[in-house]
Amino acid sequence: MKTSPERLHAGRRIVLLITALFLALTPPARSDQVGPIPNGFSTIQIGTGESALTAFTYKPANYDGGPLLLVFHGMSRTAEHYIYYAVPLADRHKLLVVAPLFDTNRFPGRIYYNLGGVKVDGRIIPEDDWVYQRVPEIIQAVRQREGDPSLPYYMIGHSAGGQFVMHYAALMPPGALRMVSANPGSDLFPRRDWEFGYGFGGLPRQLSDDAAIQRYLAAPFTLYLGTKDIDPQHPELDRTYDGEREGATRLERGRACYAFAQKLAEVHGWKFNWRLVEVPGIAHDGKGMLQAKQAEEALFPSQ
Repeated sequence: MKTSPERLHAGRRIVLLITALFLALTPPARSDQVGPIPNGFSTIQIGTGESALTAFTYKPANYDGGPLLLVFHGMSRTAEHYIYYAVPLADRHKLLVVAPLFDTNRFPGRIYYNLGGVKVDGRIIPEDDWVYQRVPEIIQAVRQREGDPSLPYYMIGHSAGGQFVMHYAALMPPGALRMVSANPGSDLFPRRDWEFGYGFGGLPRQLSDDAAIQRYLAAPFTLYLGTKDIDPQHPELDRTYDGEREGATRLERGRACYAFAQKLAEVHGWKFNWRLVEVPGIAHDGKGMLQAKQAEEALFPSQ
């Protein structure tokens, strides 16, 4: 007997309610601001004063020194959920996981989170003021806490967080061992005839010339897609003209972006370090994507 959509939605609401209740009853311990991050769940502050970020952390009992995995939440801004999603991955690979919270008060909407506050009201913001600059700050803070100035790190973001990671890969200096964009709502194509957010159009020359696009194609970047993320009416899908031009669904857009990038690199003989990893049967589901076995393939292709 088939289950009705109404019953599925009701079941999903119950699961979310139970999860929220569990998290409310078992909040992560607050860590002090000195010394190594404690085992288990905790929260730390990155920075001070009004600019401080809260980050949720998880360190498995078998942790032995690295690496760091940065996890970027979706537009729901539920970093406290994403830290739990990453636990199985952390336990298997002895990862220190940090999930920073980019709240809606200071980082509202797509402009200030997904797109890093790079272009606001048609104006390019100075690089030192980009939201993306908070990532090196987080890495530095964790390295200081752990007493390891060269602690290696990976990045993975889902949905809006996937767009965050994708644009970070294009615009920020290299450093991550692998950057993974899971189920992004729209993609950053390596082309200048599309405006920034979807392409490199409108960016300054040093951020959009051939050298900049070559850096993007050479980045250790993975597009990580759920094969069931194919709802063209999904309420959180970018359905603007620019978004629709990329494709009807997240899966279609991701595949199109990867194919375009791969072809561009091939035509020009440019280095291409991107990977495409797909998860059969998963839709727009952060937990499903982080806990699928393919997450390891997306993050650690050489293992």
